[in-house]
Amino acid sequence: MWILRAAMIAAFLMAGFSFGASAPAKADEMTWTLTSKYQYEVQVAFYSKSRNHLWPANGEAWGLDDYGTHRFTLSCQSGEKICYGAWATGDSSTYWGVGYGGKQGCSTCCAICGEEDPIKTLTE
Repeated sequence: MWILRAAMIAAFLMAGFSFGASAPAKADEMTWTLTSKYQYEVQVAFYSKSRNHLWPANGEAWGLDDYGTHRFTLSCQSGEKICYGAWATGDSSTYWGVGYGGKQGCSTCCAICGEEDPIKTLTE
């Protein structure tokens, strides 16, 4: 009997079936375009709301120190919800999107990986 069970399990595995394992998420990317019109330097980071991940890694942030247009291409999982957070350098009480640490609320600061490439302007 155990030989029959082992043969059935082997057949399922060879056919591509698994027990309780989910398929890996499909890799994708999205590009955020940000322009800061704030008079001082701004820091920006991106926060996944679908998993425990942020860009850039290790709690760092990118600096926007001019009025130019900056593009950030993120490697992400298809369908993942990602929000931007920006804050005045040295003053996290002045923020845009989900702010420093991704803890603030927002209505238009998130996008879905693989579906759109958001364009945002940070103003006073």
